[in-house]
Amino acid sequence: MQAKRVDFEEREYGRNPFTEKELREIVGSDPIEAFLNTRTPLYREKNMKQMPPSKDQAIKLMLKDPNLLKRPVIIKGKKKLTGFNEAEVKELLQP
Repeated sequence: MQAKRVDFEEREYGRNPFTEKELREIVGSDPIEAFLNTRTPLYREKNMKQMPPSKDQAIKLMLKDPNLLKRPVIIKGKKKLTGFNEAEVKELLQP
């Protein structure tokens, strides 16, 4: 995004974790499954694929283990992307 000269705010939430309020704003009314990092040990340990947590449970778990939140999280206006898919990022960043 820097190469494309896109203004953005970057946050390393491993070092500067989101608050519960921020996580709730990020997730909003979207399904929590889109925000779960399926590659984390916690996801597998809790068998989240077969038994997804509620939004409240997932946010509490993300507060304890920031790696459970899929990254990157890209927000432009009301649109959100999680994980990196180059085509989706390009589409989102179109003026």
